[in-house]
Amino acid sequence: MIEWLEVLLRSIGLFVVTLLLVRLLGKRQTSRLTFFDLFNVIVIGVITAGISLNLVANLVHGLIALMVWTVLPLFLYLLSIKYKAVRDIVQGKETVLINHGKVLEDKLMEARYTPEDLLSQLRKKNAFKVADVEFAVLEPTGEVSVLLKKDRQPVTPKTAGLNVGLESVSQSVIMDGVIIDEPLTAMGLNRNWLHTELEKAGVAPENVFIGQVDSAGQLYLDLFDDAIQVPKPKAKELAWATLKKCQADCELYALGTKQPVAKVMYGKSAAVLAGVVNELEPLLKR
Repeated sequence: MIEWLEVLLRSIGLFVVTLLLVRLLGKRQTSRLTFFDLFNVIVIGVITAGISLNLVANLVHGLIALMVWTVLPLFLYLLSIKYKAVRDIVQGKETVLINHGKVLEDKLMEARYTPEDLLSQLRKKNAFKVADVEFAVLEPTGEVSVLLKKDRQPVTPKTAGLNVGLESVSQSVIMDGVIIDEPLTAMGLNRNWLHTELEKAGVAPENVFIGQVDSAGQLYLDLFDDAIQVPKPKAKELAWATLKKCQADCELYALGTKQPVAKVMYGKSAAVLAGVVNELEPLLKR
């Protein structure tokens, strides 16, 4: 057989075989690979390249080696899921680099980390001063996890004592100008509603690159033509303003009327509306 044709056929066959074998190893993000994972991937790549370029004289021996370097790691991964001892050997353990604000020099030496390496990793976590860090842990993937001190942590609605409304994932109802019915149905909507909203925005469906509906039923549009400015949804703002106006009107009528029965009725209505406004504020006012 012609040499270049043999290399071509070998490469195509190995591409399919390697793809199937790698799929057996499961899905892992590149940033989450441990040193063992990286070493294993490199070895598989070298073996595959050697077989593909006919550097391995015996094709069967090459395939056996490729199978071993795929099946054994898979077996170790399955064992590591069940046994922590195996997991510690294969993936490694976490290493505490900073404990209660104190840098542990012996742990840095154990992890082969220089002070510059530590500071660089802290800066990636927006910690520009060691004094701001309570804990820092070197993960088996090589990533450093950082916990800032209490007075340096970002303010969240919970720490500020604020109530926020629950929100689900936005659903994409238009992609590349094509309306998608399934997410519309899942949200209890239909094409008539969508066309009405598009008419309000003065946009045709075929001009929409991405259209999404959030948990409050507001439609957000991104057009193919970025020069066109699409008006932002105002449903929440209008609902909030209407409720506040109704509450204020009831309070005003309760103060202005001279009839005791009407005064009580408007007062109760204002109190009910105040409770509704208080409950809906996290959802409507953002």
